[in-house]
Amino acid sequence: MTDSLLPDDIVELARQVIEENRAAGLTVAVAESCTGGLVAAALTEIGGSSAVLDRGFVTYSNESKHEMLGVSMDLIDTFGAVSVAVAWSMAQGALKRSHADVAVAITGVAGPDGGSEQKPVGTVVFACARRGEDPEAVNAELKLFDSARTRSGVRRQAALVALELLLPPSPATP
Repeated sequence: MTDSLLPDDIVELARQVIEENRAAGLTVAVAESCTGGLVAAALTEIGGSSAVLDRGFVTYSNESKHEMLGVSMDLIDTFGAVSVAVAWSMAQGALKRSHADVAVAITGVAGPDGGSEQKPVGTVVFACARRGEDPEAVNAELKLFDSARTRSGVRRQAALVALELLLPPSPATP
């Protein structure tokens, strides 16, 4: 059991993210919407995280996504804040506005309100961008955490997925 306000599984995964990125010489940034800084909080629970975490952006409103990360308001209006296009743009913006080697973005509908037929509560979109990679090659994925049942459950599952995305790629095995 850890001495943390956060659940043990989140803290342990954050520890792995810090240790593996430190060993790889990589720094990270996070752009969070529905998780409201939970991923950054998890990373900063770990001693030595300042060597890995460059910065975190909590961009809850559409305006903050635009102002802090450079997400186009036309993109938000066309696809919605909870979309692969916006998550991709958030990840690119976090990379451009930081010194990090890798950036992860999270945007979603945590509930209990705000869902729609197209994007029900529990819909979360993730994007991961790595410095030096083709910006068009950003990894983005929509997940539906419909079994999470609660706002905190959706946020917890989203934080775990985001932390997994921050793990450095495993070296290719021959």
